[in-house]
Amino acid sequence: MKKSGLFALLISFMLVLAACGSGETGGSGGSEDGGLIGVAMPTKSSQRWVDDGNNMVKQLEELGYKTDLQYAEDDVDKQIEQIENMIVKGAEILVVASIDGTALTNVLEKAADQDIQVISYDRLIMGTPNVSYYATFDNFQVGVLQATYIEEALKLKEEAGPFNIELFAGSPDDNNANFFWDGAMSVLQPYIDSGKLVVQSEQTKFEQGATMRWDGNVAKSRMENILSKAYSDGETVDAVLSPYDGISRGVIQALKGVGYGSGDLPLPVITGQDAETASIKSMIAGEQTQTVFKDTRDLAAVVVNMIKAIQNGEDAEVNDEETYDNGEKVVPSYLVEPVSVDINNYEEVLIDSEYYSEDDLK
Repeated sequence: MKKSGLFALLISFMLVLAACGSGETGGSGGSEDGGLIGVAMPTKSSQRWVDDGNNMVKQLEELGYKTDLQYAEDDVDKQIEQIENMIVKGAEILVVASIDGTALTNVLEKAADQDIQVISYDRLIMGTPNVSYYATFDNFQVGVLQATYIEEALKLKEEAGPFNIELFAGSPDDNNANFFWDGAMSVLQPYIDSGKLVVQSEQTKFEQGATMRWDGNVAKSRMENILSKAYSDGETVDAVLSPYDGISRGVIQALKGVGYGSGDLPLPVITGQDAETASIKSMIAGEQTQTVFKDTRDLAAVVVNMIKAIQNGEDAEVNDEETYDNGEKVVPSYLVEPVSVDINNYEEVLIDSEYYSEDDLK
């Protein structure tokens, strides 16, 4: 009995050793405890950030990491406080989607003092050398997709025009907004210059179209003012460049308020971004025309790979080392491709991929 008991103990010990050697790889060289990852997101008011946070946590925790996911509800001071708390808690890596990309210099200095590396998530953090990587979508291409959709919907290459368009931009404190705008204008500006596209409001600069904090109510008010001042003489809007679904929905409210979408006054072509459920439902209802889908599952996977590389002392995979200069350094970046979505392909892109279910869009 004693020999068999000793044999069983040895077998158990060997099994424990084997299990330790063959466990899933986490962030600490295969340990089940991959360390604490701080994830700072800007707000829960936009569905896409909720999806971003959930996808990140899911993939990290499946690999054995602990996570501290925080939302700052578009309060810059609150986000700084949350990041400070993550540093105090011993976060090994910070993933930060900034509210104001210029406001985090001091808190990231504190992170650097603790040898905590930072991944800038979707929005580039500006004015600091303390950013190791940037994970985002191809933001210039987002604007190209939106503008190309307008170009094709209005048949600008074939039709003589002129067509009326109004231009909306994103939040001026978000570096991405400039990329969206520049991408869109790379397509639209030649048509504006030739007179085939006419901006009746004459608001053609980024600063004029900028929408602070991407606020749909701000966009709604601006569109109402444009309609009352520039379209009171019988002119109609043929297209609206909107960089984000929340802005698109605000614009639609303003347009419907003066009769668009009823009788013989159809809604214009209206772009968007993020494929939020409310905007897909609007698309199905014949209101919003297009959106740009950015699969947050793919972006989360990029970040997880960056985290694993950092913890293993390796260089993370990137595909852009030239574009994203934050004023202190060119941040090595990985860009995920966005996808244009409209009524013709939303089922294939969103439902067949199981990003949404059919019930989500009812």
